[in-house]
Amino acid sequence: MRHGTQHADVVPVELEAALRGGPFHVALRAAIAARGLPLQRVQHHLSRHGVRVGVTSLSYWQQGARRPQRPESLRAVRALEEILQLPDESLIRLLATSDEQPGPDRPAGRSYRALVEASGVLEQLLAELEAPLDDGLLAIGHHDRVRIGSRRELLARESHHIVRAHRDGVDRYIAVHHGDPGCAPERIAVHALENCRTGRVRRHHDTGLLVAELLFDTRLHSGDTFLFRYAFEDGTAGISCEHVRRFRVPGGQYALQVRFDETALPVRCHRFTQQSEAAPRSGLQELRPSGLHHSVHLVEPRVRSGIVGICWDWD
Repeated sequence: MRHGTQHADVVPVELEAALRGGPFHVALRAAIAARGLPLQRVQHHLSRHGVRVGVTSLSYWQQGARRPQRPESLRAVRALEEILQLPDESLIRLLATSDEQPGPDRPAGRSYRALVEASGVLEQLLAELEAPLDDGLLAIGHHDRVRIGSRRELLARESHHIVRAHRDGVDRYIAVHHGDPGCAPERIAVHALENCRTGRVRRHHDTGLLVAELLFDTRLHSGDTFLFRYAFEDGTAGISCEHVRRFRVPGGQYALQVRFDETALPVRCHRFTQQSEAAPRSGLQELRPSGLHHSVHLVEPRVRSGIVGICWDWD
């Protein structure tokens, strides 16, 4: 078992300052330089820990051009703490805290720490359902309708998918719901609304994650199209301030509509995009609620990999 504090007396002053104040890429670069390891050797040590990371990725990480955010990358960061003889959690802490404070490019929402923890839990829940990374479905169209209640809480999300199978035998879809901070996943309900039925459901209280298996009752052939609709009924958390959708691969059209209770209207709404959870928000565009329906929406004609969402501010 490793105890990071045993190396505290040999940490150079410059490295100690970087680990204390960050940012992540500066601390990583200082740690690698302090140990005198070329990136090829760092990569070799990582492979001995069972983690595969390219030299290019390591270079990007220490330059600040990219940040680790996938579960495999986060495992690499923890391994780097041991390889570089750093205190436990020193690099992970910098990743988790660097985006904690809201700002113009990152309105108040889930912290990066919460997203990091949730990514690892999601991987575990998907493994329990034996869900492959590639589900065999290509998105043609996807419409999310979100309802915000009178207490400014997330009441529900309804999703309508149009997909095309790219291999034979696909008969299910794994739906993921990430509730707002403070939600109670055990009280969140899953409703299979059209052309599907609910299979196995997995919940994780601490991260607010719920993963549901939706069964099609038919096996699709490659090239077949399919439509299905489902919903998550929530209402268990506090104030909601955003809704985001992450796309692992590019796809078809995506529409997101957020409807607010007439007694609880936000003062402003914006759409935004992000390359990853760790990246700053870009493409900010103000959205104005429409008429009697008190809703805002966005439409992406063809989504790219990354994140798209709507955030809003209360008075």
